[in-house]
Amino acid sequence: MKITSFDEYKQVYQQSVEQPEEFWAGIAENFLWQKKWDNVLDWNFKEPKIKWFQGAKLNITENCLDRHLDTIGDKPAIIWEPNDPQEDHRILTYRQLHDKVCQFANVLKNNGAKKGDRICIYMPMIPELAIAVLACARIGAIHSVVFGGFSAQSIADRINDAECNIVITADGGFRGNKAIPLKSVIDDALVQCRSVKKVIVLTRSRTPVSMIKGRDVWWEDEVKKVETQGNPDCPAEVMDAEDMLFILYTSGSTGKPKGVVHTTGGYMVYTGYTFANVFQYNKGEVYFCTADIGWITGHSYIVYGPLSQGATTLMFEGVPTYPDAGRFWDIVDKFKVNILYTAPTAIRSLMSFGEEPLKGKDLSSLTKLGSVGEPINEEAWHWYDEKIGHGKCPIADTWWQTENGGLMISPICNVTPTKPGYATLPLPGVQPVLVDENGKVIEGNGVSGNLCIKFPWPGMLRTTYGDHERCRTTYFATYENMYFTGDGCLRDEDGYYRITGRVDDVLNVSGHRIGTAEVENAINMHSSVVESAVVGYPHDIKGQGVYAFVVCPNQHGDSELARKDITMTVARIIGAIAKPDKIQFVTGLPKTRSGKIMRRILRKIAEGETSNLGDTSTLLDPAVVEEIKAGAL
Repeated sequence: MKITSFDEYKQVYQQSVEQPEEFWAGIAENFLWQKKWDNVLDWNFKEPKIKWFQGAKLNITENCLDRHLDTIGDKPAIIWEPNDPQEDHRILTYRQLHDKVCQFANVLKNNGAKKGDRICIYMPMIPELAIAVLACARIGAIHSVVFGGFSAQSIADRINDAECNIVITADGGFRGNKAIPLKSVIDDALVQCRSVKKVIVLTRSRTPVSMIKGRDVWWEDEVKKVETQGNPDCPAEVMDAEDMLFILYTSGSTGKPKGVVHTTGGYMVYTGYTFANVFQYNKGEVYFCTADIGWITGHSYIVYGPLSQGATTLMFEGVPTYPDAGRFWDIVDKFKVNILYTAPTAIRSLMSFGEEPLKGKDLSSLTKLGSVGEPINEEAWHWYDEKIGHGKCPIADTWWQTENGGLMISPICNVTPTKPGYATLPLPGVQPVLVDENGKVIEGNGVSGNLCIKFPWPGMLRTTYGDHERCRTTYFATYENMYFTGDGCLRDEDGYYRITGRVDDVLNVSGHRIGTAEVENAINMHSSVVESAVVGYPHDIKGQGVYAFVVCPNQHGDSELARKDITMTVARIIGAIAKPDKIQFVTGLPKTRSGKIMRRILRKIAEGETSNLGDTSTLLDPAVVEEIKAGAL
C-alpha cells in the first residue's frame, strides 16, 4: 500500500488515473470487511450521486481497533498530553481503547442511542472525545462533533439542523490559561433544541454545573452501570459502505453553516491510505497531529486514519504557547515524537518568539513534518525546515478540505521532491484540473485557474445533511461534471500545484474557513449596526485577518467601546474564532446601483492597495470610497 520512490509514485499515479476502480479495489483489500463490495463505484456529478464499494458491509471501528488486538493490542494507540504540564499524561493501548469504546458504546445504548441517530459531541481535547467518536461509530450512530470554541447559538444551529437526540459534553475544559464552561454553553444552546433527550456529562474541570433531572447524566455514573451489568463487550454494528459515518459543519459563502456528510467505507479506505502514504508511517512511530478533533483534520488524522493503520497518535489538550512558547517542543522531546503535523498559523506564531523557546529541547526524534489548513508561506516553511527539522525532515505541505475527507494534493514524505509554498502533486486517485471562469480546462504548465477535481475519490462528501440541493449548487453546479473546490491555484513549469487562496466569499483564518456572510450576519445582530461588509486582509500570524467595515450611525459612547461590543456580539453568536481583527466605522458601503456591495474595492483598501481601485464611477455613491480610504486602519 505504501509508495517508496518517486518513480513508483509516477507509475502508481498513472495506474490510479487510468484504472481508478481497480486501483481503489486493490487498496480496499488492505482493510477488514464483513462482506466485500458488489460494485466499486457508481457516480455522476450532475445530481451528484457518488457511491463507493456498494454492497460492502463493515464497521470502521473493527478496522481501527479489533483487528489490531492480536498483533499490537498492548502497544499505545493514544498518548494524551494535558493542558497543564504538571498534570499526568495518559497512555491508552489498543486493548484499553477497545474496551473503553465498547463500554461507552453500551452507555450510549443504555441512554437510548441506536443506529442512524445523530449525536452531538462538544468536548475538550481529551481521550474521552476520541472514545465518544468511536463509540458512536461502533453502534452506527452518526457523530456531529462541534469545536469547543463555538458559541451556544452555533451549537444550537448544528443540533437543530441534524436533529440530534443526544449530546455528549464535559463540565468544562482547559485551553491555555482559560477554563471553558462547556456544560453551561450547552445548557444555553439547549433552550432552543427540542430534539435532545439526553446529555451525557464527563467530569474534567470540576466546574459546578446544573444537572437537569431526566435529561442530564454523568458519564462516570453511566460507565459504572455498564460495569455492574457485567458484559463490557459491544459487538460492532454491521454498516453498509455508504451508511453515514459523521456530519461536520463547515462555513460557506452564505451565513448558514452546511453539514458535510461522510460515509463509512470510502472514508475509511481514503484516510487510512493517505495517512500511511503521505507520512510514510512505520510501526512504532509516535505521530503528533496538533489539530482539534472538532475539525476535519482531527477526525481524519488524529482518530480514523492513524488508528486504522495501527499508529500511535498523540492528542494534546492545550495550546502551543502555554505555559510558554516551548510547549510543542517539550512534547516532542518528552514523547520522542517522530512525525509532527501542525498548522502554518502555529508555526508563524512560534517563529515570532525567536529561538529562545527551542533551547535545550531535543528534537532529534523528528523524521517527518507536515503542515495543514492553508498554504504555508516560504519564510515559515524555511524556519520549520531549519529550526524544527534541522534540514533532515521532509515537509508535507498538504492541501485538502472538510469536503474531501482526506489529503488531496501533497508531497509524500521522502518520495516527492518538495518546493517551499507548493502542495506539489496530487496523490494517487486524485484528478485535479484548472479551469477558467467559463469552465474551460486550462492545459499545460505555467498556468493558473480555478481548482476543480474531475473524478470522484473515496473520501469525498456525499451530500450536505438534509439539503442535497445545496451540495449540488455549492460544489457541482459551477462547472459542468466537476467538483469545484472554491480555491484558485497555480500549476508551475514542473506541474507542481500551489494554492493561491479562496475565490469566493470565504476567509481562511488560522487555517479555518469562515464565511464572510456568517460574520456579517453576526455583526448586523448588534443593536446599533445598520449593515456591514467583511473582507480578509494579510495577517502575519493568522494568514488572513478579518476586516469589518461597519455602518453604525447611532453609536452610543465612544467608538472603542462600540468596537468591543461588536466583537463580543460576534463571539457570542459564532464563537471567538470569528472575531474581527479590525473594525472600521463608515457612513456607507461602496455599492452598485443594483445594491451589490463591491467587496473587491473593500478588499483592496483592507490590503492597503488604495492606488488602483479600478473604475468606481458606476457606484451609487463614489464619494463613499474616498471617505473609507481616508479612514482605513
